[in-house]
Amino acid sequence: MCETCGCSLPTENGHPTHGDVVPAMSGNDADRNGTVSVFQGLLSENDHRAAHNLAHFREHGVLAINLMSSPGAGKTSLLEATIQHLRGKARIAVIEGDLETENDTRRIRAQGAPAVQITTGGACHLDAHMVHHALHRLDLTDIDILFIENVGNLVCPASFDLGQHHNVVLLSVAEGDDKPAKYPVMFRGADLMKRECCHPERSEGSQR
Repeated sequence: MCETCGCSLPTENGHPTHGDVVPAMSGNDADRNGTVSVFQGLLSENDHRAAHNLAHFREHGVLAINLMSSPGAGKTSLLEATIQHLRGKARIAVIEGDLETENDTRRIRAQGAPAVQITTGGACHLDAHMVHHALHRLDLTDIDILFIENVGNLVCPASFDLGQHHNVVLLSVAEGDDKPAKYPVMFRGADLMKRECCHPERSEGSQR
């Protein structure tokens, strides 16, 4: 089990990527709402790998963007529209993170952009080690912007640096307007928040 967030790490990721979790229980730990503060150790191994990823991006002049949201908010649809809008203006590639299937990767490739699939097999977030492996399957000399579509989750992805330059969070209006209050770590760490109000393609039976 993942010691940081409780998810299952993929079997091929056998090396330690998470720091120690140190629960601190004191009289001040539980507030009147019953929430408990948990202090996590620094994710030193992940941060080291993230710095290595960032060095790769800087060396090749690649802008890396970590795209996050809850499941089904429309990350892949946003990427499809972005690829179409920037076609001929910027060379885009995508790293796709999902627990299972390559559905989103196929959609990105159908737009003519290179895409690499990371199937986490149970882990509810990407980490820097997974992204580093994916980078070796891309030609960074032929990329201007790399989008990393993280696993749909508003909790764990916020805690793992991937080496990206910017964090973008997509918020679907249908989810309710209280998501930033419920998941403050995710939204405080965002460099940009995109609000998705509707999906006209869904009425045509398209997959999101």
